[in-house]
Amino acid sequence: MAETDRIRAGAQPDRVGALTGDDPHGPPRVELRAVWVQAGALTLLEDLNLSLPLNARVVVLGPNGAGKTSLLRLLQGLQAPARGELRIDAGACGAPPAASTPARRLAYVFQKPVMLRRSARANIEHALGVAGMPRAARGAAALAALARVGLAYAAERPARSLSGGEQQRVALARARALDPLALLLDEPTASLDPGAAAGIERELMRLSQEGTGLIIATHDLALARRIATDVVFLHRGRVREWGPAARCFEAPADPHWCRFLAGQWLE
Repeated sequence: MAETDRIRAGAQPDRVGALTGDDPHGPPRVELRAVWVQAGALTLLEDLNLSLPLNARVVVLGPNGAGKTSLLRLLQGLQAPARGELRIDAGACGAPPAASTPARRLAYVFQKPVMLRRSARANIEHALGVAGMPRAARGAAALAALARVGLAYAAERPARSLSGGEQQRVALARARALDPLALLLDEPTASLDPGAAAGIERELMRLSQEGTGLIIATHDLALARRIATDVVFLHRGRVREWGPAARCFEAPADPHWCRFLAGQWLE
């Protein structure tokens, strides 16, 4: 069966590497082989076979309940697969591969940032401490992280008193300070006003240009069209369309994906 026919039929790829290929000397990536995720009798993700680049801007799209957050939680290690294999491959970036410690290689930014009852700087210092950074180095590292996202002025302010956009930038700074291969972002602009959302989008593009990979779960097609280099479309826990963003948007194959692009209801 031709690849486009497989997509139209809703079939899963039968090899890892659908997005980036299987070159061991290529970019870092996360590989999923025949992965299923379940919650009791409910199947959240079904038979995923993907290779997601960790030096790109991968946007995971789908309607509510499609499995987008479940995929991010799986990648972070917050959700264990019922069966299948998840592997982080550092590729040619120089770091050793990590087969069972995805949480150490990826950093999760939740849709609603979790802020401790302390200053913005102390929130980042706490994360650095958990990651094992010596106490003497945390203060300067936290201030540098805040400065990179334009929040040096807010370093000593209580994090929970900051605006939604500022809290999201603190969360980005905190995650980026851990020096992960990539950030996992769950609806990073969904609860923000247009100005704050535009600021977060600019920050994400800057992080990408500096070499931080992004895997973003969203239902926002406009955001995806602006920033995605690769697209994964989920519907009812299955990958229905995947690949370079230009091809997915300009030559959609799967009928569910076509309806989603047209703004139609998906059953």
